Amino acid sequence: MWPRELPLLAARANQKVVTPHPPLRSYYDHESDRRNWVRGVFNRTASDYDRLEALIGLGTGPWYRRKALRRAGLKPGMTVVDVGTGTGLMARAATDIVGKATLVTGVDPSTGMLENAKVPPGVRLLEGSAESIPLDDCSVDFLSMGYALRHISDLSASFAEFHRVLRPGGLVCLLEFTLPKSRVSQAVLKAWLYRAMPRIATMAAATADAPLLLRYHWDTIAACVPPETILRALTEAAFVNVHRQTDLQIFSGYCARKPQIAASVPAGGG
Repeated sequence: MWPRELPLLAARANQKVVTPHPPLRSYYDHESDRRNWVRGVFNRTASDYDRLEALIGLGTGPWYRRKALRRAGLKPGMTVVDVGTGTGLMARAATDIVGKATLVTGVDPSTGMLENAKVPPGVRLLEGSAESIPLDDCSVDFLSMGYALRHISDLSASFAEFHRVLRPGGLVCLLEFTLPKSRVSQAVLKAWLYRAMPRIATMAAATADAPLLLRYHWDTIAACVPPETILRALTEAAFVNVHRQTDLQIFSGYCARKPQIAASVPAGGG
């Protein structure tokens, strides 16, 4: 444990829990059930995930992930941890940029997703969560997360953990969907994700729960906390240069940097 990390550790005991969305009771009964339910549905649909992702993004996903990572500051030679790596989509994009697979580590709570991960030889895959990353303090230059923010249990605890594993000066890039403000845009997005995609999944996917996963996908987007809450939670976790980049009013990239000398976090978590 580095001395500069101690103020953050002390503050965690008093931090309030900030969930990415309220409990979705049509899927699970209580907030305490969320983690097991989410892990279970991803385990059951892991073999279909890459196919579904390609359909949702109409094949643009790899290009967009590389663009977003470069825009956030990822460069050749950096060490990366991809949290919520799933089948390794972000980890593959990161490897393309850093130039060496052994510089990239993927972390995910779903064993099914990790077993179905398609990553270059040398990428390390570990079971873990955003709230408990199995890496040493100050051990990586860059932390990424691709569209998994809505599935974690506590933004505050996760962002404190991100701060812990990053080296001073390390960068964060969190990609996520954002509900557009226009009602017309919302209706179009819902029609694609909640109505069309589950029907397509019924025909294209091998697993019975693929349509369920896609409906859940939309419901988490619709219920997710606003961008201001995510930006505030990053700031309260002692990150600096916290900002959001958007594309098409739907795709958000939350970016931040760990200070070269970590700032103290006030007791109570801000």
